[in-house]
Amino acid sequence: MAYGNFKATVWSKYIQHELTQKAIAADWCNKKFEGDAKHNERVKILGVGKPTIGSYNGSSIGTPETLEDSSVYLAINQADYFNFMVDDVDRAQAQPGLMEALMSEATDAMAEKADKYIYGLVSDAGGTNSSAAAVTSAATARSAIHLGILYLRENNADHSSQIVLELPWFVYNYLKQDVIELDTSNSALIKKGILGMYDGCYVRATNNLKTSSAGANWHAVIRTKEAVAYADGIDKVEAFRPETLFSDAVKGLHTYGAKVVRPKEMYEMIVKKS
Repeated sequence: MAYGNFKATVWSKYIQHELTQKAIAADWCNKKFEGDAKHNERVKILGVGKPTIGSYNGSSIGTPETLEDSSVYLAINQADYFNFMVDDVDRAQAQPGLMEALMSEATDAMAEKADKYIYGLVSDAGGTNSSAAAVTSAATARSAIHLGILYLRENNADHSSQIVLELPWFVYNYLKQDVIELDTSNSALIKKGILGMYDGCYVRATNNLKTSSAGANWHAVIRTKEAVAYADGIDKVEAFRPETLFSDAVKGLHTYGAKVVRPKEMYEMIVKKS
């Protein structure tokens, strides 16, 4: 078999690593549940309520209270695949860089789809400006963004919560004069698509945001890293020989799920160009 030496484990790890680098929406999520993603399963996210804080005066503090269980379930309900042909899998793996290039193209497409799925959850945000704000200048860009930042901070999402502004490129174009660029020591953040800092928040621009009104409205996102829970995994990467063709092929399956678990730490900012 031409694909007898196919390195399934090697390529699964490669794709998983590449997805981590390229899926920027997924990168800014609570990913403590990574590795638990199996299609049609659920991951339980534990949560508890806050205890009541009382003033102690030396007397009995009473019976311990029972805290409310706020656990939620993250459904692994998304499954994407790739399925492409190569002349000879063994030969392709032997040519330096060829399989990496092929897998990279597949990973790019999967990362883009996962990002769009996560950004599609924006309607579950706790806050929104409800009607689209026209952004036609730096002043209108700042005005729209400040409402979202204020919403998060009034809900106790301070600087230590790592707030990110995820904007369409036309909004960033107006804002970029106010964005503080990262220095070279922040290369890891730059690779994640971080363009700089604005008002203590990270900034990045993307074309994968949700749109509405025939593409006229863009649903930008302002959120903390804890607002959305995400889990994914590469279930399978296999080489095979199609029965009806004289060629080799490679297929892979990516399963994942996401859920807004802290809606008060996420703001939907609907913007338009005019």
